[in-house]
Amino acid sequence: MALDQAFIDEVRSKLAATTVEHYIDGKWRTGARGELFETCDPSTNESLAKVCQGHAEDIDAAAHAAHAAFAKWRKMKAKERKSFLLKIAAAIEKHGAEIAVIECLDAGQALKIVRGQIARAAENFSFYAEWAERAMDGRTFPVDSDWLNYSIRVPVGVCGIITPWNAPLMLSTWRIAPALATGNTVVLKPAEWSPLTAWKLGKIFEEADLPPGVFNVVHGFGEEAGAPLVAHPLVPLITLTGETTTGSIVMKNAADQIKRLSLELGGKSPVIVFADADLERALDATVFQIYSFNGERCTANSRALIQEEIFDEFVEQLTRRAKAVRVGDPLDPETEVGPLIHPEHFARVMGYIEIGEKEGAALRAGGQRVGGKGNYLAPTLFTGDNRMRIAQEEIFGPVLTAIPFKDEADALEKANDVRYGLASYVWTKDVERAHRMALHLEAGMTWINSHNVRHLPTPFGGVKFSGTHREGGDHSFEFYTELKLVAVPLGRHAIPKFGKS
Repeated sequence: MALDQAFIDEVRSKLAATTVEHYIDGKWRTGARGELFETCDPSTNESLAKVCQGHAEDIDAAAHAAHAAFAKWRKMKAKERKSFLLKIAAAIEKHGAEIAVIECLDAGQALKIVRGQIARAAENFSFYAEWAERAMDGRTFPVDSDWLNYSIRVPVGVCGIITPWNAPLMLSTWRIAPALATGNTVVLKPAEWSPLTAWKLGKIFEEADLPPGVFNVVHGFGEEAGAPLVAHPLVPLITLTGETTTGSIVMKNAADQIKRLSLELGGKSPVIVFADADLERALDATVFQIYSFNGERCTANSRALIQEEIFDEFVEQLTRRAKAVRVGDPLDPETEVGPLIHPEHFARVMGYIEIGEKEGAALRAGGQRVGGKGNYLAPTLFTGDNRMRIAQEEIFGPVLTAIPFKDEADALEKANDVRYGLASYVWTKDVERAHRMALHLEAGMTWINSHNVRHLPTPFGGVKFSGTHREGGDHSFEFYTELKLVAVPLGRHAIPKFGKS
């Protein structure tokens, strides 16, 4: 369903007249140093809004506010925390149209994708609201009739959440919801290229009357706001979605304080198409999984490994479909691919297209700018070799490299021959082969005969250079809670008598 143009113009005008402030301790604040930066519409690269630029002083204020609020929030009845989360979910749905416009304008994501992200954001809160009353379950470990040992889960403290620019609303709420459900408080540092839905979240939390300090937002750049958040002694938990280089830096900076980290990093995920696959469905899934989200998706199947006997036919169909993908205004409901997030990122992706051509890869579709302004890139398809940089390095754009393979062993070797291991996709009608591949693929997640269809209770995360930990469902509680043992003797057990004559 299309959004009314007058409504879109109203939201745009509201943003232009707004100075986006930090949300700290239940109050809207300008930055301690009074600096501002601009966030731009990637479809035009024109300014959308001015944003307060945070520094270590702002992070310190937010961390202290969250730390003070933690003392009360952790003691609140789980039923009360559940009530707050449900109010937040309802408010996201209530403001869904405005959020959709903001996300499309700020992140350049197509409306048909953004609508699903907003639904997921609301679901994140409603899902974890239901878990709030059972998240702290433990186990009992009785020892005959002599001891009753049991474990319980307790909240950790302040959670620092650093989010990316590709799906800012969905990916931030995916972390905020379980953190709050389990009794932790939050300091959110959104990506500087797409900060506006984090600002809107602050408004929503304010509307839900969340106690001051439980949720805080500090805008800014990685070096000036992200690094102080990682280093802050009052923030024991850090969760990051971002590129692998950033994750490495965060691990190093957090090491001195032995912080708990959950890192969801880069990917170079393969889709493996065997000759016996349902090729029409495999084609649909492959095209969607690389070109949706403007190709700015960590789980994108950016390498298509295709069995030799169907390679030419499948590539021909990929070429036809890539050329037919609708590129345009993110707010047009017919658009399938919008602009890349920022001119710097556009230049980076274009650089990889040049690298692919220099390496000898065959450019079958795309590879050029679309339109006279903005960061629009035509969906791009190469055929090449698995050792090429375009097949080894994360491009994070609508760029697919198709690579032939001989047999199952060759497919597995090529699929695993990258440093990443986030997702993988296998297309075959051979059930035994599908399971063999899933078992031996070096990836945290494998979908068989499907694109990435997420289910909140299931674990999400990668191996190798794609990250640490798993989140989703009760797997999140392993990160957001501490497991504590309590041991109780049921009688007068023997105690050694050292030093007694």
